[in-house]
Amino acid sequence: MPAIKVEGLRKKFGNVVAVDNISFDVEKGEMFGFLGPNGAGKTTTIRLLTGVLIPDAGNVTIEGVDVRKDMIRAKMMMGVIPEMGDVYVDLTAKQNLVLAGKYYGLPKSALEEKSEELLSTFGLYDRRKDPVRTFSKGMKQRISIACAIIHEPQVLFLDEPTEGLDVQSRRLIIDTIIEMNEKGSTIFLTTHNIEEANRLCERVCIINKGRIVAIDRPEILRGTFDNTQSVEISFDQSVEGDLFDAEFISKVDRFGDKLRLYTNDPDRSVKHVVALANERGLRIVSMTVCGPSLEEAFVRLTGGEQ
Repeated sequence: MPAIKVEGLRKKFGNVVAVDNISFDVEKGEMFGFLGPNGAGKTTTIRLLTGVLIPDAGNVTIEGVDVRKDMIRAKMMMGVIPEMGDVYVDLTAKQNLVLAGKYYGLPKSALEEKSEELLSTFGLYDRRKDPVRTFSKGMKQRISIACAIIHEPQVLFLDEPTEGLDVQSRRLIIDTIIEMNEKGSTIFLTTHNIEEANRLCERVCIINKGRIVAIDRPEILRGTFDNTQSVEISFDQSVEGDLFDAEFISKVDRFGDKLRLYTNDPDRSVKHVVALANERGLRIVSMTVCGPSLEEAFVRLTGGEQ
């Protein structure tokens, strides 16, 4: 039995179909990425999966429990971190955690120990008595995640959990996600940070305009397009990308002082670059051959939308 089972899910707002008849499974203990450009239907989907929205059609089960028929039981098995967080800013950090623990039915004896443990883990123990309104965005998000995992949920939903956060908060949140997964929690991560999904997830699902366009392991999706391989090169002087036009080079992009040449034949491309550099008297400062890019596969699968 999968941890999350989605069958024929559909949601419409007025004339706009936000989620269009999607189906997929997430296995127990899996780290699952849900990717898509802005407006693709990611947040609507996660709200349907967690019972915040009622679908027009379709069905969602969490650990075999039908979300529509037995919402309370389903919610007790999940933790949810929405995009903007959901902490009570007039309460202290510790009061937020204790309240969340009470919602999930934690006994009083466990509340004190668990809340203080999480406050320490997230580097907020010294601020535990301060109102959350005095916290930075990153600190508020840490509290939001601590509240969502205080009952050690079987399934954890995260909607853009690291968006706009400082480096320290991002690292803490990523480490927590990994630790929860290692303890057995199923992770459903909604993001448009492709590299984050590539690094963390066992499988990724790409949605665009409310429809699933691909679902597979990141490496397989990267390999879907042979010419997403690239040669990244820097010269001792500025060089125009069109200098390297060739039938085996599909596109040339500039990244700072580097050029990235997308190709289906890295060997020929490297030899081509070296020959042109010798011919034009250019000195190669650095050159790197990169494997297929998940980002490029994402762009192609979503029709070029970011």
